[in-house]
Amino acid sequence: MRATRTTLVTAAVTIAALSLGGCAAGGDSAEGGSGGTLVYATGEPDHLTPGRQTVAFTQVMSLFAPLVSVDEDNAITYVQAESVESDDNVTWTITLRDGWTFQDGTPVTAQSYVDAWNHTADAANAFENSGQLAGIVGYTDLNPAEGEPTASEMSGLTVVDDTTFTVELSHADSQFPLQLSQAQTGFYPMPESAYDDMDAYDREPIGNGPFEMTEPWEDDAEFTVEKYADYQGDDAAQVDSITYRSYSDQNTAYTDVLAGNADVLFLPASKMTSAEADFGDRLYSFDAPGIDYLGFPLTDERYSDVRVRQAISMSIDRDAVNNAIYGGLYEPATAFTPSAMDGTPEGLCGEYCEFDPEAAKALLAEAGGFDGTMEIVYPGGSGVDSLFEAYANQIRQNLGVDDVVATPSTDWAEYYQGLVDRTTAGPHFGHWGALYVSQQNTLRSLFTEAGGCYDCTWYSSPDVDALLDEADQAATPEAATDAYRAVQERVLEDFPVAPTFSDKYSYVTSEKIATLPQAAGSPIVQGITLK
Repeated sequence: MRATRTTLVTAAVTIAALSLGGCAAGGDSAEGGSGGTLVYATGEPDHLTPGRQTVAFTQVMSLFAPLVSVDEDNAITYVQAESVESDDNVTWTITLRDGWTFQDGTPVTAQSYVDAWNHTADAANAFENSGQLAGIVGYTDLNPAEGEPTASEMSGLTVVDDTTFTVELSHADSQFPLQLSQAQTGFYPMPESAYDDMDAYDREPIGNGPFEMTEPWEDDAEFTVEKYADYQGDDAAQVDSITYRSYSDQNTAYTDVLAGNADVLFLPASKMTSAEADFGDRLYSFDAPGIDYLGFPLTDERYSDVRVRQAISMSIDRDAVNNAIYGGLYEPATAFTPSAMDGTPEGLCGEYCEFDPEAAKALLAEAGGFDGTMEIVYPGGSGVDSLFEAYANQIRQNLGVDDVVATPSTDWAEYYQGLVDRTTAGPHFGHWGALYVSQQNTLRSLFTEAGGCYDCTWYSSPDVDALLDEADQAATPEAATDAYRAVQERVLEDFPVAPTFSDKYSYVTSEKIATLPQAAGSPIVQGITLK
């Protein structure tokens, strides 16, 4: 959480989605035709520049094409890239498909990528997605821990010719191709014209994707993107245009989709238990690379015994919570990474993620019991009150701790500051939503001191660091799976967090939508078709 606002927003989106059974799978609808326009109900963007956006994923991914894409089976397909290859997992050669242009007609070249990545990584520009490039040699020269930057370009990037460039990483990393996928927007290119006026570009970006802007985005106003006629990708837009309409109240957006005034919406938490009855087969639920958990104040001696943490986890009836809060859309977690990720060791958590109140009471007694008030802490104003009240009630009733209360913060900022300052009083809300579908992202983010969510868990271990280094350098996908399992087994010994749910990304649509195809947890916007 400490690293970027993206972490906070990803968590906030998941809160809003409480950022999942009885629903339709993507692509089950009858095939529709191409053409037409649709209204996509969203929240207000923060930025539309790829290296800056932290909440406008859908909008930006319609304007830009990634180097690679990941489908619902977590398989890589090439988009702007012709190939991404390495002999040693350290130096990677990226070859681009020839003939691609930005929406201003200028060619997309290797230099386009190198310039954009350097601009995004440069600390002087303060781009929110800079950290996505941290593994490239020379990044620390632009982002020193102390003092001023000593360079303006990363030495690990080299342009070979118009369609080829190389990337040298600071250490071997077999997961690098996955990092180039669609949700890691810090890896997108920009045209030369972008650097003339970055503020203006942020309002009307020129991309290389299936849609192009028709007008500048203005605060609190909808804007429209149209199909880019010269798009060179295999995944051309199936509709003529999309209007992105911002809603401050997602419940209002839900009502608009139900009435047919808008066409696609990420399902708000408050509507999860009613969505199936309201929408029927127009409710879509996709696997998501996100994991929810309860964190613990590891500096509080009352929680220092691993058996206390295990007992709390065993006192929670995840199936009951899923049905009561999520309408059965989520999936109880059984490991430290989401079930949607390749290689996630299902059942790893074993008895500690299973509801067993008698065993939980016995384990807590073995650890010496619990003294004082147990506060279950969560971010106030985020729509998760009923969830955390349910956790508090279950722990009180099933674990036999008399004084258990659900305590909201004033707002998200106060909640986050409590984690940073290590003042959070008890078990607390936790989430990590990975931006690429590798166990690496979740494990490094949650369980290493350099991770983006170290402030969420307060946990790191030299053993875990060493095992992660081994896993990153695995020569084959099979070896990587075994190596990341070893990481999870080591984390399990300490049980620093209690996994609760593997997330789903759920959407509702109007009757106008025929298909809502999936990629890495979110709809492929250009693949949406209308009836």
